[in-house]
Amino acid sequence: MTLPGQAFGAGRVSAERDRCVGAGQCVLAAPAVFDQDEDDGLVRVLAERPSAAQSDAVREAVRACPSGALTLR
Repeated sequence: MTLPGQAFGAGRVSAERDRCVGAGQCVLAAPAVFDQDEDDGLVRVLAERPSAAQSDAVREAVRACPSGALTLR
């Protein structure tokens, strides 16, 4: 898990699907940025470069991920 200490707008979010456990916490925190695959339930990133307005939700999603599969740079 990576969390920069500064606000972002042009930041980039990524997910390691091989680490994902399908808990769905990311989708609950930031549904405009994350989804779960219909076949295996693993994370899908909908917006690799989320807007500044989504920064709090994305940071919460990264923090809430039980497997540490999400990275924010």
